[in-house]
Amino acid sequence: MTSRGQSTAVSTPAPTGDGRSVTEVHYPSDGYPADHSVAGSHGTHSAHSAHSAHEAHDSYGTQDDRAVPTIGLDQLHDTVRRIAANVERVLVGKPEVVRVALVTLLAEGHLLVEDVPGVGKTSLAKALARSIDCPVSRLQFTPDLLPSDVTGVSIYNRQQSDFEFRPGPVFANIVVGDEINRASPKTQSALLECMEERQVTVDGTTYELGRPFMVIATQNPVEMEGTYALPEAQRDRFTARLSIGYPDAAAELAMVDEHAGANPLSELRPVSDGATVQRLIDRVRGLHVAPEVKQYAVELTAATRQLPEVRLGASPRATLQLVRAARAQAALSGREFVVPDDLHAVAIPVLAHRLVLTTEAHAARRSATDVVRAILARVPVPHGNRTR
Repeated sequence: MTSRGQSTAVSTPAPTGDGRSVTEVHYPSDGYPADHSVAGSHGTHSAHSAHSAHEAHDSYGTQDDRAVPTIGLDQLHDTVRRIAANVERVLVGKPEVVRVALVTLLAEGHLLVEDVPGVGKTSLAKALARSIDCPVSRLQFTPDLLPSDVTGVSIYNRQQSDFEFRPGPVFANIVVGDEINRASPKTQSALLECMEERQVTVDGTTYELGRPFMVIATQNPVEMEGTYALPEAQRDRFTARLSIGYPDAAAELAMVDEHAGANPLSELRPVSDGATVQRLIDRVRGLHVAPEVKQYAVELTAATRQLPEVRLGASPRATLQLVRAARAQAALSGREFVVPDDLHAVAIPVLAHRLVLTTEAHAARRSATDVVRAILARVPVPHGNRTR
């Protein structure tokens, strides 16, 4: 569709072709089973993961009696590893960042990438989008962007003597929003309905969005001139927020060697498709969460509302997103159920950006990340039915 001035939204399809250990289950820090590789893992399941799952089965309850989805964890691992390897060709030396992005994807959530310029925010979003063969759109947020430039607009058709709806760039499986805080609050609010309800309402008519649906937005927290801070309601709709950070010396040298002569994004090819990703999301949604683990998630978010240095704590939506992200983390770790370690692995990306600290906390140089770490250290961890 056509937007105004510099705010051109281009919708193009992708090319074809902190946690301390609190349980007895051990898994690699990058979230993937250690004995799975990118290639050659079709149809096989990690014996170590299966053994670990059997060890912890008694502690955190049995699985649901629901029908087992057709897709297995072995296929999930294979697909996720191929996507991760594709993204890491662009974002060198940041496996933890890629893990959080994949957890958000499998949790059917939205990702906010917040960092200084030049560290790869947009590259991460575009690499993840190009790794999946599905409709992808990119939207450059600017001050003159209008809500109709995001959602679409009804245009009068003289031949049919009626209005017809022209979909906006939000009608895609993955929407990449660059520098979201440069658009006005009026335009930012155009994303509220689609991010929460997966639908768009224009002129009284509601249009369903495709599945999967994911918004990956970037913003620069340093330069504040000409920007509009995201309101709390907008930030709360992002499942996770991450900061990429500067690479270490070795990773930056490797990036110079590999990327100086060519743009790796132009060489990326899809390694999965939208239908497969939706099946993975459905598979993750069916993972078992024991009552003790659910209670632990509720206690973590409730603790954010009781601290004197927190002016606005995490919402009930944050609790739901925390459990969904923990399910995705458990799937990446090769288990059919969630343990407290999974909540610890995703707590900071899911909870920190939702907290609004008091002026006194800012004066004491306390960050939301520090607050979440303190809560993780203070709230008692459940240990299942066994005595440890």
